[in-house]
Amino acid sequence: MNTQATVRQEADTVEENPVRLDQEKAEQIVEALNRDLADAYVLYHQLHKHHWNVEGAEFLDIHVFLQEVYEDVEDAADELAERLQALGGVPHASMTTLAERATVEPEDEDVYDVRTSLENDLEMMGDIVESYRQHIELADGLGDYATGEMLREQLETIEEHTHHIEHYLEDDSLVVESATN
Repeated sequence: MNTQATVRQEADTVEENPVRLDQEKAEQIVEALNRDLADAYVLYHQLHKHHWNVEGAEFLDIHVFLQEVYEDVEDAADELAERLQALGGVPHASMTTLAERATVEPEDEDVYDVRTSLENDLEMMGDIVESYRQHIELADGLGDYATGEMLREQLETIEEHTHHIEHYLEDDSLVVESATN
């Protein structure tokens, strides 16, 4: 690692921004978006884990679905980080900081059955949905309508994925009972 590094902006600081949002307002939104960013990376890694470990009769469909979801989460995280910078903030980037600042709790390293894995994903996504709604209200209340709109679009995608997971968790299946024992 380079020992002659020059710090251009310290973490957890907010500088003047080009979108002309008052610094106090920007600081509140940056803090909220950094929480969303940390939560996104925790969700991303959990979804990726489930993508790697899924087994059973519905393997391929769920494997492909989970990849779509974690790719959407990764895209959302990138958009959050770019918005943070536009607001004069510094996006969390280290794994340690992301894990410490996340408000969602990841499951442990064990591998679980598909139903348990999806239930855990649904629970985490539900927590993130609630957080997004609060942060949309915060952004709109502070006059940052662009951030509110970005979060609305991401919220719509997350809600769509939760709806699909809920369908996977329904009891109806083409898989015969003997195959699940």
